[in-house]
Amino acid sequence: MKDILIHVRDFESRTPAAHFGVRLAAKFGASVTAVYACGEAGYVAPTLRPELMAAIMENMRQLVKDAVQSRQEFVKWAATLGVPQSEWLVAEGDTADALAQAATRHDLLVLDHGDEERGSFWDVPGLILEAGVPCIVVPHHGAHFVPFERVAIGWNGSPEAMRAVHSALPFMQGKQVLLLWGEERGKYQGLEWDPPFNIRAYLEHRGITVEQRMVAAKRDDVGTVLLEEAMRFRADLLVMGAYGRTRFSEWMLGGATRHVLAWSDIPVLLRH
Repeated sequence: MKDILIHVRDFESRTPAAHFGVRLAAKFGASVTAVYACGEAGYVAPTLRPELMAAIMENMRQLVKDAVQSRQEFVKWAATLGVPQSEWLVAEGDTADALAQAATRHDLLVLDHGDEERGSFWDVPGLILEAGVPCIVVPHHGAHFVPFERVAIGWNGSPEAMRAVHSALPFMQGKQVLLLWGEERGKYQGLEWDPPFNIRAYLEHRGITVEQRMVAAKRDDVGTVLLEEAMRFRADLLVMGAYGRTRFSEWMLGGATRHVLAWSDIPVLLRH
């Protein structure tokens, strides 16, 4: 984790993602890149009268100018927290597109929920799906960064879960790790392996001592059970795959990703 990307929703204040991401970078000796996306006025109101559109475009230009001028203050603030190498980027365009492009040169993306209530997602799910890198999502109430000493893993054998575990290896070295082992459904997609893959052996081979706990839950209760077990373990971080089903089916039917995003009180590392 040497290059951490942070989505900044507000250039005039320090958002939870900014606080968390910069302190995480300081812990790992990483650089940070903060991205603020302004959007494009033409996409917001393409049919307005010319004079109104001109006013909107002028406001947008001023917004971009003000956002760009926040760079020096952010870089100075990050340095005071122990991150001497930081960057501040302003994008004019779609937030998901901006983060997806920036993520191609980063190891991790840090997101937060904004000011919405717990039942509202804002666009966090879309950003996770588009980013292509592991994402840490800060809880709705925000979270002061504390070094991860106790890490819980939600494991179901899916490719998404494996990608999340692999991404989280730097956070698990020398820590207490709980493997919440649930039902594995169709993990090999028609393949047979001899011997079959063993996630516990994989982790222990990398020097990570694992406590294993089998969990059972109906499909739509998985998120609830994962959070309950993680809290019982007093986890500082929950690691899990994101959207093993399609995003549409999770939205319509419920699902572990949706529930955890809405209700987790600890940071969650997710990967699609």
